[in-house]
Amino acid sequence: MCGIAGILAATCTHDAHRRIEAMTATLDRRGPDAGAVWIDREAGLALGHRRLAIIELTERGAQPMHSECGRHVIAFNGEIYNHFALREELGERGPRHWRGTSDTETLLACFAAWGVHATLQKAIGMFAIALWDKARRRLILARDRFGEKPLYYGWVGQGAGTSFIFGSEPKALLAHPGFENPIDRGAVALFLRYAYVPAPYSIYENIFKLEAGSTLALNQDEVGQHKLEVERYWRFEEMARSALMNPICDEREAVERLDLAIRDAVAMESIADVPLGAFLSGGIDSSTVVAVMQAQSRRPVKTFTVGFDERGFDEARHAAAVADYLGTEHHEVRVSMEQMRAVVPNLCRTYDEPFADPSQIPTSVICAVARQSVTVALSGDGGDELLGGYDRYIWGSNLERMIGKLPASILGAAGAAFLALPVDRWNRIGEIWPFSRYFSLLGHKVHKVAGALASGRALDEFYRSVVTEWDADNVPVCSAPALATKIEQIELPREICKPEHRMMLFDALTYLTDDILAKVDRAAMAVSLETRVPMLDHRVAEIAWRLPLSMKIRNGRGKWALRKVLNRYLPANIFERPKAGFTVPIGQWLRGPLRDWAEALIDERRLSNEGYLNHATVRALWREHVSEQRDWSARLWRIMMFQAWLESQRQVQSMSVCEALEASEIRAARTA
Repeated sequence: MCGIAGILAATCTHDAHRRIEAMTATLDRRGPDAGAVWIDREAGLALGHRRLAIIELTERGAQPMHSECGRHVIAFNGEIYNHFALREELGERGPRHWRGTSDTETLLACFAAWGVHATLQKAIGMFAIALWDKARRRLILARDRFGEKPLYYGWVGQGAGTSFIFGSEPKALLAHPGFENPIDRGAVALFLRYAYVPAPYSIYENIFKLEAGSTLALNQDEVGQHKLEVERYWRFEEMARSALMNPICDEREAVERLDLAIRDAVAMESIADVPLGAFLSGGIDSSTVVAVMQAQSRRPVKTFTVGFDERGFDEARHAAAVADYLGTEHHEVRVSMEQMRAVVPNLCRTYDEPFADPSQIPTSVICAVARQSVTVALSGDGGDELLGGYDRYIWGSNLERMIGKLPASILGAAGAAFLALPVDRWNRIGEIWPFSRYFSLLGHKVHKVAGALASGRALDEFYRSVVTEWDADNVPVCSAPALATKIEQIELPREICKPEHRMMLFDALTYLTDDILAKVDRAAMAVSLETRVPMLDHRVAEIAWRLPLSMKIRNGRGKWALRKVLNRYLPANIFERPKAGFTVPIGQWLRGPLRDWAEALIDERRLSNEGYLNHATVRALWREHVSEQRDWSARLWRIMMFQAWLESQRQVQSMSVCEALEASEIRAARTA
């Protein structure tokens, strides 16, 4: 796992080395073990790399790396899990001398033999790649199928001084001395709606995220024209369509194939030359990954759980039960809510771009805990989106059928009745036994459904209402242009017609990549921890989409087939319980221990001077929330995260390039 950065300038520059060093230095936490740059001055190209050594720990794995033929240079972030199989396939063309066991070296050989797109089609892994073709003077960027690894790109400067720049995180781009790109107000509006900035946008104008499953290419003479070629080498929606047309109808076969695919993915992703472990929440997904890991391991797997003292937010006992049955080397760290709250002020440095999924807080904590013992941790993310795990799939499909049968007047009256009871009151109802066995955070779910009932909206509109806060017309950002997202633009194949499948596909293309995977990547990389996600092996995804809907959602519960797989390793009574999620009581904190911090961020004069948010709307939300008239925690957390990020940007931009390099050198000396 690493960090990469680069520059392709319209004309060669005398200080290219200084510029790429400054950009690369910002990524030292992504790669604390080594760093290097490579420059082709005549071509205006500079590549930077920071290394977290996982496979081939010697200098034979150092980057930027040159191909054996001398034509290509690569800066690579990620892991290619099947790279030894690719080497065997290359060997069929004749004997080859390998310098080491690095998957980077394998990629270079494959690119030379098969080309970029053909290689990416064969590769199983997670990656962000920058490849320079010396012969064609052509730069190629690539990102893995699901977008596990981030890659930002864009332009700075004007005319002959224009440069195309890229990096693993926005902070690398900001370190370029020509970076003066303003904040994109349209992206701010999207952030307040979704809690993340959806791809391909970033929070800055003229800076973008390379989308999952895509490549980008440009030559030096195209830089000044802002001209580039973006292609998709893998499309999730096409994979889903093909899978649905070739279903696995036998239940025994379906469970067996899913089990086999997960076993193969876990085996591949458990290969490392450094200590390895796994996150364990006690839920279906993480328990499955850990159970398969332990079944394949000769020694106890290191597992990690963070326990909280506050009732309703602690799942540590469930994780302990799973760990005890499987015999893992379990690490449970009890964290007080006071310690959790202490994480909040540092979140903006971790996430580098506005991000407001509250589970970023416990995710940051558990990554820090795991890094004390291991360098690589496997995660159970992805199972919900692939196998029907979210409640909205069940609620949404039932709602669509209800909306289709009842008159608008009845729907409106029912919605208004549900909305009349505040979120907190619904939550308290959900905590009453036996309801507590089935409902977690009931109030938020009821209000979402009630809003859709009251408006009589169809399912796709209901889905948008569930995954967003403000409507596009009401988001409180001053002078924000409207930006279209995938949710509005995507054209689904006609075979994907069932409401549950439509929602699962929307989630896989948006929420999974831009929220879930971004959350884990930034939290882990902030402490130099590599995370791997076996459920997102594309072969697992293909099997999941070949399963009929009845093998995903049955009797009002999701992940039926995955539960059957897990039951092969664990008794059902250990893992069968309602889905809880990885949550924290943000609403309570904003009224209590975080109140002063929040008040400072949304001071009316401050909001007015900054000019991004409508201060009257923000202050009205705040008054209603602190007085407990309404629970606006979701909206307010997004506002607080934007305001905190804005403050952090002022600090970052006040740091010169020299200071950035000096800070990196000091950190490197301390590490040594």
